[in-house]
Amino acid sequence: MPSNRFKQAKALVDKTKTYTIAEAVALAKKAATAKYDETMELHVRLGIDATKSDQQVRGTIALPHGTGKTKKIVAFVEPEKEADAKSAGADIVGGEELIATIATKGTIDFDVAVATPAMMPKLAKLARLLGPRGLMPNPKTDTVSPNIVKMITEQKAGKESFKNDPQGNLHQIFGRRSFTEKQLEENLRALLETVKRMKPQSSKGIYLRSTTVTSTVGPGIKVDPNS
Repeated sequence: MPSNRFKQAKALVDKTKTYTIAEAVALAKKAATAKYDETMELHVRLGIDATKSDQQVRGTIALPHGTGKTKKIVAFVEPEKEADAKSAGADIVGGEELIATIATKGTIDFDVAVATPAMMPKLAKLARLLGPRGLMPNPKTDTVSPNIVKMITEQKAGKESFKNDPQGNLHQIFGRRSFTEKQLEENLRALLETVKRMKPQSSKGIYLRSTTVTSTVGPGIKVDPNS
C-alpha cells in the first residue's frame, strides 16, 4: 500500500501533462522526499525491436556532473600492469587468479569491470556470471582497452555505460536529489542528446516513444525530450 509520503509526492504531478526538462527536474527534486539522497533516473521506451542485433542502443557518456555514485572498479590486467591499475584508482586488481576466484565463489562485489584486450579470452569463463549483470567488459562501453589508466580514470570521473533492456527500454541514473537543478538539467540534457544520437538506422517511426523522469521512490514525470 502506498505510503502517505508517496501519495503526497504523486499529488504534485499532473499525469495529463508533459513537462519541459527544466520543469521535470525541479518537480522530481520536490517529489523526492525520502530520508536518504535519492537517485534521479531517466526511463525511456524506445521505438526499437530489441530482438534485432542492429537495433540495440548501447553507448557511454561522461555526464557533466557525474552521477553522485562512487563506483567500485575491478581491473583484469596482466601482472606488469597491476601497479598502474592500482595507482589509477581500481579497487580490485588481478589477473588469472582473480578470475578463478570469482568463478569459484560466484561473488561479485564491484560495479564496473575493465580489462585489457589480452585478458578477454581468459574472462570467457566469467561470461555467464558477468554478462547477465551487464558487467562483462566490452569495447563498445569503453571497458576494454590497452590503456588501463585512462579507462579507470574515466570511470572514476563518472563515465556511465547504458544499453536497452530486452523489452526495448532504457534506464539510467543522471544524478541525485542533492544536486542543484542546474546540474541535474545539464546532466539530463547531455544524456538525452547522447541517446538521440544512438538511434539505429534500421529503427523506423518514433524513436523516443515515452520519456519519464523519477527519483528512486518518487512518481513518474513525463518529459518532452526536445524541450
